[in-house]
Amino acid sequence: MAARSDGVGLRSERGPILLSLMLATALVALDSTIIATASSSIASDLGHFQQLPWLFSVYLLAQAVSVPIYGRLADVLGRKRLLVVGIGLFLLGSVLCGAAWSMPVLIAARVVQGLGAGAVLPISMTITSDIYTLEERAKTQGYLASVWGISSVVGPTLGGVFSEVGAWRWIFWINIPLAVVAGFMLIRSYHEHRAVGERRERIDYLGAGLLAGGTTALLLGLLEGGTTWAWNSGASIGIFAAALVLLAAFIVVELRVEQPIFSLALLRRRVVAASTIASLVIGVVVMGLSTYVPIYAQDVLGTSALIAGFALAALTLGWPISASQAGRFYLRWGFRVTSVIGSSLVLLGALLTITLGGRSSVWLVAVFCFVIGAGMGLTAVPTLIAAQSSARQNERGAVTGTNMFARSMGSAVGVAVFGAVVNGHVQLNAAGVPEGAGLMTAMHLVFLSIAMVALVLLVAVMFMPAHRREPGIAGAAEAAPA
Repeated sequence: MAARSDGVGLRSERGPILLSLMLATALVALDSTIIATASSSIASDLGHFQQLPWLFSVYLLAQAVSVPIYGRLADVLGRKRLLVVGIGLFLLGSVLCGAAWSMPVLIAARVVQGLGAGAVLPISMTITSDIYTLEERAKTQGYLASVWGISSVVGPTLGGVFSEVGAWRWIFWINIPLAVVAGFMLIRSYHEHRAVGERRERIDYLGAGLLAGGTTALLLGLLEGGTTWAWNSGASIGIFAAALVLLAAFIVVELRVEQPIFSLALLRRRVVAASTIASLVIGVVVMGLSTYVPIYAQDVLGTSALIAGFALAALTLGWPISASQAGRFYLRWGFRVTSVIGSSLVLLGALLTITLGGRSSVWLVAVFCFVIGAGMGLTAVPTLIAAQSSARQNERGAVTGTNMFARSMGSAVGVAVFGAVVNGHVQLNAAGVPEGAGLMTAMHLVFLSIAMVALVLLVAVMFMPAHRREPGIAGAAEAAPA
């Protein structure tokens, strides 16, 4: 693993590693902003508007299920090889998405992409935690935030442009050069010794299988309930019962196994538990807005895909701007104060979206999204870094994986629930495109639900540690050499 040295920038000794992590992060950052803008064009081309939530949900489900597995394997086998595998899977999934000829094929290809994304973000963040101190991480956040900032503008813009010219497949093909360069630089620059994962510990495959089965059943029930089958039907009850049994069995296994794939013991730590809940809620809010703000802007307000992309860009632009400054805030005022300020902004922006109507200005939508995004940056960064800082080096992968798993599950459940709400209120025309007053009603319910969830976020961050380090929890982790 790279040794610590003075300097944090891209010209420092660790600069090439940081650059490769930024490129890897760009894969997921671009994908999270570009596809939402092009979703209407994809549905118009391939049909099956009601299956549109699956483009997001199966991706997020694959990501959510694989994140804790990657996190655990990164602690056991090392970070580098797992990140290279993740980049390779994301590359393969992107190629398959670009070549998809039907919605089912595109959905299946998104699963492959999700399995790759499940490794990219958590392991990139874990490597950053390994090679930089807490104070240095406050600076590196500016570099990583710049990736999201650029993507927040480039992604929706490209998505809108490709949609306007009928070339939505390029939203996936542009990932190819990024993935190749990121993988090459990582292999060449990052030299990891066996301090991490030196012992060949057993992998909890049973727990991983139960987790995958339980979460898949849960998401399937949420997505198809009320559309394919009634909520009180035998199919719906049966699939939720199966999810409950599998997840209950998963908890039993994780409490008994010596090396769990998802350490429930970590959640006994106040900082990790609060961070996990906050990450779960952040996932719900972000994906709810990312999925339905473009649809609201295009199908309710009547804007073009390009303008709808700019409205969504405000959300993803506010996040990295505030995230780049979050380090200064938590180093000065502590994790709790910074997170409370951020979650208060999220709640304020969410409450403002409730006032939107069928004739609102798209610029007003952009302003509200920017406020929410700014709040997210001041919440997501300190909650994650607080959790990482509470862990020893051989736990950081698991802690980061737990945090990312919660965000992915929040995103997947959020899209599923919001999709059920929207599909239950909209009417589709002959082309499979939503129309009528019901769509505005559905959008209003989505915005109201997001505001209620934002209130939960504010409550959760109240339990964050007031200072930079929670007393009694792995204090030595802060200075652990990489």
